[in-house]
Amino acid sequence: MKRFPMILMAVLLSGALLSPTSGQGETITLEPRTIIEWKAIHGVIEARENVPARARIGGTIESLETTEGDRVKAGQRLAVVKDDKLEFRLRAIDAQLEALQARLDTAETELKRGQELIKRGVITTQRLDQLTTEVNVLKGQIRSVEAERRVVEQQVNEGAVLAPGDGIVLDVPVSKGSVINPGEPVAIIGSGGMFLRLSVPERHAPRLIEGDAIEIGSGDDGKAQTGRLVKVYPQIAGGRVQADVEVPGLETRFVGKRVLVRLPVSERQALLAPAEALEMTGGIDFVRVLTGERTLRRAVVPGRRIALDGREWVEILSGLVPGDKVVIGDE
Repeated sequence: MKRFPMILMAVLLSGALLSPTSGQGETITLEPRTIIEWKAIHGVIEARENVPARARIGGTIESLETTEGDRVKAGQRLAVVKDDKLEFRLRAIDAQLEALQARLDTAETELKRGQELIKRGVITTQRLDQLTTEVNVLKGQIRSVEAERRVVEQQVNEGAVLAPGDGIVLDVPVSKGSVINPGEPVAIIGSGGMFLRLSVPERHAPRLIEGDAIEIGSGDDGKAQTGRLVKVYPQIAGGRVQADVEVPGLETRFVGKRVLVRLPVSERQALLAPAEALEMTGGIDFVRVLTGERTLRRAVVPGRRIALDGREWVEILSGLVPGDKVVIGDE
């Protein structure tokens, strides 16, 4: 008596599997298709290069003209460093030039007098040569001091801290009035463009090919994006490879923000059927298959869903074989 319901269920199920359907719609012949296995990792929004804008002289920061988040151009002034000792040196050099110029004026006057006196035979040629040499020596000293003054003026001009390239100011580790030494950074500039910086396990490194399309997780608008792998760095550190992904319209308000990225790591063959071809009855998935002139329902075990060529497909793990003709919809 207990076996009768099970036998009846088997008979009904057998009839569901083998009974032909009345209509026939779109028919698709199943063939193995190549699908890509993806690995989800997090990328970080970063600048390709972090370049420090360094002070070229030591002194006190007289003015600070930038802050974090500013967009700057190459050569733009970011700060001014002032060294009072340079001003004192300029004053000393100016005083030295005044003294040398006074001595030169006197020597040139003596030389003119000597040139008049030698015509009358009052002085010797040797004395005239001494006066000429003295004038030339003073002129040389003046040129040397003037060159020294230009060096100091250049040092004063180098107090302006300039942006090394176009980019965004990421960090300003100093403040107005602070003392700084030559070579210390005044600001850190993120230049070279903004990218998604990936840190990929080295076992997946052979699959990273520059120019490949990379799937980016949903952005603030809820839409998925596609990026392009533009650079793979050759150095492996800590078992990971660094790579940059270029994303059109990448939101760069927050540098260091983590973004979900899907990387292609392998390929395999799979049997795919359109998602709309599956019908569930009693918790079992069925697919209608064209056999000869009849359309039969066949139980299948579906896998994950895959979006491919603008259509949603379902991987068939068992129940169908290559060459089966799957029927979708009715006439």
